[in-house]
Amino acid sequence: MEKKPLNRRSFLKKGLAATAGAALFPSIIPASAMGRNGFVAPSDRIVMGAIGVGGMGRGNMAGFLKKKAVQFVAVCDVDERHNTMAKNMINKIYGNKDARSYRLFTEFLEQEKLDAVMMALPDHWHGIIGVATAKKGIDIYGEKPLARTIVESRAIVDAAKKNDIVWQTGSWQRSQPNFYKAVSLVQNGVLGKISKVEVGLPDGRQSIGIKGVQTPPVEVDYDLWLGPAPKVPYRGVLHFDWRWIMDYSGGQLTDWAGHHVDIAHWGLDFDKIGPTEVKAKGVYPADGIYDVPVEYLIEAKYENGVEMTIANSKYFIDRRHGKGWERNKPWALGMGTVWYGEKGWIHVNRHGIWASNPEFLKIDEKDLTKKIYKSTDHIQNFIDCIKSRQATVTPAETAHRSISVALIGEIAMQTGEHLKWDYQKERFTNSEYANRLLQRPFRSPWKLPEF
Repeated sequence: MEKKPLNRRSFLKKGLAATAGAALFPSIIPASAMGRNGFVAPSDRIVMGAIGVGGMGRGNMAGFLKKKAVQFVAVCDVDERHNTMAKNMINKIYGNKDARSYRLFTEFLEQEKLDAVMMALPDHWHGIIGVATAKKGIDIYGEKPLARTIVESRAIVDAAKKNDIVWQTGSWQRSQPNFYKAVSLVQNGVLGKISKVEVGLPDGRQSIGIKGVQTPPVEVDYDLWLGPAPKVPYRGVLHFDWRWIMDYSGGQLTDWAGHHVDIAHWGLDFDKIGPTEVKAKGVYPADGIYDVPVEYLIEAKYENGVEMTIANSKYFIDRRHGKGWERNKPWALGMGTVWYGEKGWIHVNRHGIWASNPEFLKIDEKDLTKKIYKSTDHIQNFIDCIKSRQATVTPAETAHRSISVALIGEIAMQTGEHLKWDYQKERFTNSEYANRLLQRPFRSPWKLPEF
């Protein structure tokens, strides 16, 4: 592990809380440490940067820039238009022009002395940049899914642990009251023993046809954007559209599993385990350059007998119609998580929370015996944990287990096999071919950093 220069994070890690009231001053304080967003003692200020500042990245930045405990100093993106917009956001908040920008993340990590980094990147970049950042001892707020493959995802978890960093995944539903309430009720046995869970994710994106070869935008380093993915001519696929191509993402399945499978696992108290078997089927585009499934169905089974079904929302609408699930209600649109137990069901999504017995939802939190980790502000939870050095509400291992179900389901879809999964060794026990798909090959010279 590289030795990290002494800074605010080093003080915090060595026990800032234990020295409350003492006059602590870090060895490095950036010139912009006193911005217009109010005074915070330098020893408490979290110096932060961002890698990936497109739409999602700048959205996250806006949340961090509202926090007086954070000082944003630099951004990194392969698109200079993104860098310019992100720098302008920072400079407007602090009333200066001090924000710096980089195209190459290695230069960004080498030049900037940071306590924390926000990462919002195409999935195929998560593993390499996540591990490289963790190796520097920098705390990370990283977007879901944790990574594109099981091997990369596990590498992030191990690198975070070895380098003792705080990791918060952008699975922000864990910091919302309706999801917290649903999970609290399920974990406290309101439904009795759980037998099955249904997880509804968005329907897939249909094909856009075949685009011809084009010249990449001059503001974008296209070869760097591709990074470890195969070298292909530019055909208009860049920001956002990358999600529909398997070299970069798994589509709606891997995008949303980090939300609703995450909540399903939380309710089951499965944050450190995975399924033992999985089978799946999918419908893929017949033509065009998009190749992620437009429809998908995954059936997973856990060692305690719980069965989980993950599918695009249309699947659940069709199944539930005529069975008491009203099509004109937002919770009937197939999205979200439904736990089924001996005493009924509870369904939660971004529209709200519902139950087979309305009395379930009247139970007061204070009357529940088992207390669940509570966060009411996802970004603030990360900031608080940077200071306390405690685990966030969605640490790397948790995010890894959530996305693992989708990733092994994707492999089952590709192979057409009913796969047996050893979630401890993270290997399939009945298919060596499936094991070959646990990692996608990297284009030279890119590789996962050693940590």
